[in-house]
Amino acid sequence: MKNYFRFAELGTSYRQEFIGGLTTFLAMAYILVVNPLTLSLASVKGLPDAMRMDYGSVFVATAIASAVGSIVMGLLGKYPLALAPGMGLNAFFAYTVVLGSKIPWQHALGAVLISGVFFFLLTLTGLREKIINAIPVELKHAVGAGIGLFITFIGFQDAGIVVKNDATLVGLGDLTHGSALLAIIGIIVTVILMARGIKGAVFFGMIITAIIGMIIGQIKVPTHIVSSVPSIKPTFGAVFSSFGDHSFWSTSMVGIILTFLFVDFFDNAGTLVAVANQAGLMKDDKLPNAGRALLSDSVATIVGAVLGTSTTTSYIESSAGVASGAKTGFASLVTAALFILSLFFFPLLSVITSPVTAPALIIVGVLMVSSLGKIDWHKFEIAVPAFLTMIVMPLSYSISTGIAVGFIFYPITMIVRGRIKEINPIMYFFFVIFLVYLILR
Repeated sequence: MKNYFRFAELGTSYRQEFIGGLTTFLAMAYILVVNPLTLSLASVKGLPDAMRMDYGSVFVATAIASAVGSIVMGLLGKYPLALAPGMGLNAFFAYTVVLGSKIPWQHALGAVLISGVFFFLLTLTGLREKIINAIPVELKHAVGAGIGLFITFIGFQDAGIVVKNDATLVGLGDLTHGSALLAIIGIIVTVILMARGIKGAVFFGMIITAIIGMIIGQIKVPTHIVSSVPSIKPTFGAVFSSFGDHSFWSTSMVGIILTFLFVDFFDNAGTLVAVANQAGLMKDDKLPNAGRALLSDSVATIVGAVLGTSTTTSYIESSAGVASGAKTGFASLVTAALFILSLFFFPLLSVITSPVTAPALIIVGVLMVSSLGKIDWHKFEIAVPAFLTMIVMPLSYSISTGIAVGFIFYPITMIVRGRIKEINPIMYFFFVIFLVYLILR
């Protein structure tokens, strides 16, 4: 095992890798709670049960998909990088596709599965890297920032801090209400932990908030800690039922599939480069085993869709594990084992309600918006599509619409500015696809 992961060459040990893997798990363990709450649309009242995914089943799917992705990354890619259903992509799945477009969640899983298969094929052929390189870096950063704003908006809504207002569309809610007050306490606690540089601050912030909620009577105290694993039957294999439904094969699904593809494109590639660079694994500005590493998210996405969860991707929280000493894929195997172990602690999740997860959404949004600093706002031809990509996402309550608007305006502003030679031909393809998507949606 030591030779396989090159412990001696990289100057690491089992203890160092275990601590790194544990730190990564603690930093991203919130997804075990946030993802089931998001995909089950737990914060949305009055919905028919048919629109909601089963909470327990999604929890199991989340844990297994995370474990599978992390195992593949560890064994094949050999990077200290863990995977799980992506934040932003799960919000797009639940709030834009299912809630906004009234598309059955089985169909949404079908779009995830197809995007995963495309990812797998594109990675094998090497086209994935070419497509990533064709998209302007400014738009990549704008997509990340826009998703951050969207997630933050959802967090404020879930907490009741921001509510519907007939006069101004949205307004400030009653901050003295129990759920809003608990969420505000959670935000303060998490911000303090983050500012102090505490490893796993988001996860520990949720735990502390939940404990406070139980103390003040906002959350019921669980009667059990360990139990049998919840049934995965409600979502397992449900994705295949969508392919036999003629309504699945519609024009609107093209935009949805492309959105899953694009967002995961940016997220996984960017995270892989960032973590590898932090761990000192880059060689001549290139990633060793890049092809094998990129396969991990496509395999995990396919497995996750079959089990019943949204797109699985690499997590930037892995940088916390690297900061704790992780340098090899063995750390990813440790994280994967902890995800499997978490399956038996399902009762504890009953204390994790929307006000508890809201701070996590808001803080993750803050981290994602930091990419705005990498955009050259002084160049108007860049600023316009970047800004529209970012701002349209929360205002339209749709990640895909934000991407579409930005990708349509980019070639227009670049051509008018006389920079037509700098536009990659693939961007014209995106222009046509997204223009058709907006017209026919």
